[in-house]
Amino acid sequence: MKSSGIIAAAAILVLPSLAMAADKPAAPAAAQPVLSPTAKGKALASDVNKGNCLACHMMADGEVPGNFGPPLSQMKERYPDKAALHKQISDATILNPKSIMPPFGKHGVLTDSEIDQIIEYLYTL
Repeated sequence: MKSSGIIAAAAILVLPSLAMAADKPAAPAAAQPVLSPTAKGKALASDVNKGNCLACHMMADGEVPGNFGPPLSQMKERYPDKAALHKQISDATILNPKSIMPPFGKHGVLTDSEIDQIIEYLYTL
């Protein structure tokens, strides 16, 4: 019977602290910074699970770039029509069936919105 008394005493000590914890509001989650479309695009372009542009392209602020694709510079001048650049990123094989660029949009790697954010970033290069 001595052990049941210890358990009861422990319950008396623990239960009020649990009730007090339930009364406290949850701590707010760490605030995530709001990124501009350009910053979101840069993050997507650099993300190895998303755009991963650096795997194949040289970019002004990129580290360890690839050289399979053309350098990503002067993008506004090269693609004054954002829709054309969107098509290129979404599925480059439409214009060039032999393109080695992955069809990011066609395969669902990037959404239309994510492609648009990458374009906003590319237009700064």
